[in-house]
Amino acid sequence: MSAEAPENKITMKDLATENPRWCAGCGDFGIVAGLKRFIIDEQLELSNIVNVSGIGCSGRAPFYFNTYGAHTIHGRAIPFATGLALTRPDLKIFVHSGDGDSLSIGGNHLIHGINKNINCVYVMYDNELYALTKSQTSPTTRQGHKTNTQPAGSYLSPIFPLKFAIGLGVSFAASTADWMPDHFVNTLKAAYNHKGFSFVHVLQRCPHFDPLNFDHKSSDWFTFLTHDDGIPVDRRLKDKAEVAQHDPTNKTEAFNYATNDRTYFGLFFKDDQKPRYDEILQSQIQAAGEQSRTSILDAYEI
Repeated sequence: MSAEAPENKITMKDLATENPRWCAGCGDFGIVAGLKRFIIDEQLELSNIVNVSGIGCSGRAPFYFNTYGAHTIHGRAIPFATGLALTRPDLKIFVHSGDGDSLSIGGNHLIHGINKNINCVYVMYDNELYALTKSQTSPTTRQGHKTNTQPAGSYLSPIFPLKFAIGLGVSFAASTADWMPDHFVNTLKAAYNHKGFSFVHVLQRCPHFDPLNFDHKSSDWFTFLTHDDGIPVDRRLKDKAEVAQHDPTNKTEAFNYATNDRTYFGLFFKDDQKPRYDEILQSQIQAAGEQSRTSILDAYEI
C-alpha cells in the first residue's frame, strides 16, 4: 500500500501575481512580504481571504496577492470591508490604508469602523506624507517637515494614529515597522487572533520623498512594549533596543504611550469584550430566520 501524498502547503509562489511596483526601497515591499509570510505561516485558505484598499501607494497592495481583493475609492475601504464582514463572516479581511487615506478623506469611516468593531485586520501604512501624489502634507506629517504643499514646513503638530484609535475606543491597537519582519509578522498574528477591529499602525519608509525619516538602521530611538500577552520583541533587536513592560488592558497607560506612538512598538491596547456590530446583526438575522421558520411550521401544523 503506497504512502499518502504529502499535504499541499501554501507557498510564496502560490501567493504571487505580478511584480510589485513601488519606488526602490519603499517600505510597502516589506509590508506585503510580511503579510504573505503570515498567510503562509498560518496556512490560510487563499479563497477565504480578501485584501481591501483605498487610494494611495498602499492601494496597490491587493493586486500583489493571489487572493480576492478590492481596490476601492479614496478613504472608502472600511465601508466595503464592513459589507463583507456583515454578509460573509467566514472571510478573512485585511484592509490596507495609508495615513492620508485613513485619517484625511477616510477619517469619518475610520471613526465608525472602530466604533462598530467589525472583524478585520486594519493595516495603516504611515510614511507621514502623501507619496503617490508626490509629497504633500498629510495628517501625520511631522511639524516643520517641508512638502510640496507647505514648502516652508508643515504648520501643525501631526495626528498620532494610535492615540486617535485608542481615544475612539478601538478594541485592538498595535504598532510595528516595515523593516522589522519578525515583529511585523507577530503583530499580524496577534491582530488576526483578536476578534474585532484590529488596528495595526506600521511605520513605513519612503526613501524617495523622505529619505531621512525613520532611522531603520538604529535602535536607540524606540522602545518595545512587552507583556506575557503581548508581541515578542523582534529577535534581531532584542539585545539592542529598549524594552518596557506594559499591560495592554491598561487603557490609560496605553493612551499615554500612544501620545508618542512613533517611538514605541508592540501591543498598546486590547479589549476582548467590546461588542461587534457584525456579530450582533448576524445574531439578529439568525434569530429572525429561526422565528420565521417556527411560525411557518406552526401555521401548517408541521
